[in-house]
Amino acid sequence: MISNILIAAEQVTILYILVAIGAIADKIGLFPEKVGKSCTDLLFYIVTPAKIIESFFTLEYSRETALGLFKALGCGALLHLIAILLVTFIFARTPKDKAAIFRFAAAFGNCGYMGLPLANAVLGAEGVFYCSAVIITFQVCNFTYGVYVMTADKGEFSFDAKKLILNPGVIAVIIGMPIFMLSLRLPNMVSAPITHIANLNTPLAMLIFGTFIANTDFKTMFKEKGIYLTALVKLVIIPVIVISILRFIGVKGTLLTALAIASSAPPANNTVMFSAKYDRDTGLASQTVASVSLISILTMPVLIALSQAVG
Repeated sequence: MISNILIAAEQVTILYILVAIGAIADKIGLFPEKVGKSCTDLLFYIVTPAKIIESFFTLEYSRETALGLFKALGCGALLHLIAILLVTFIFARTPKDKAAIFRFAAAFGNCGYMGLPLANAVLGAEGVFYCSAVIITFQVCNFTYGVYVMTADKGEFSFDAKKLILNPGVIAVIIGMPIFMLSLRLPNMVSAPITHIANLNTPLAMLIFGTFIANTDFKTMFKEKGIYLTALVKLVIIPVIVISILRFIGVKGTLLTALAIASSAPPANNTVMFSAKYDRDTGLASQTVASVSLISILTMPVLIALSQAVG
């Protein structure tokens, strides 16, 4: 258990060293937050999808991995269902304007920008493969429950089916799935560019996140009690319950650890993006994402090690 914690802690620390470099680059004006935000679209629409597609053609097809993919889809749906039920209950008495942000932040983890790099570091291509399936359920829940929680008290909720399908994460899986299922061998002139772009995922995501951290008001961020509760729910309660339930129903090995990484990841950057889009308190959203992400440096290694120990 201790050795697993140390291994996971090393990987998380490596990622946060990249975050620190991004923060320093912002402070000295080399890579300011404005540039980081403009690079977010590059990451969202090109780099992360490339990483997802790469995971499909680098993993050899077998009955076991194919079954694992569909298990990951089901487990990802279960993960988000558990999270949604818990945050709805836990933040029931929180003022509505703050509750929307805290519920969103606690329900949706950074399974793309944080989960994929960490899964790749700890588990390799197979971990990225399984986390990619979780991203599908993340997107579906993001554009249904996520939009609902941000707009329900304003009477502005509307269901947009296009956004459930026509988003980079789901499209990347739709492209990658037949490549994997049919064991297609892509020519090098196709696979090599995808791999080169995919290799940008971890450093670019962490550097961008570092610019957000650099512009967070640390003097006020820890005065909001709701942030502490969000951290407890997102980083401890939800992943412990998810790991326990998944292990109880027979999920183990790499799949369990990949799902542990997805469930224990800090709040998604979409917390800030959705807050801005739906006129919520973006300052509170940024502080929540930043502070809970910092705390995750301590919690993620323990939870990853726990999943490896029980699985």
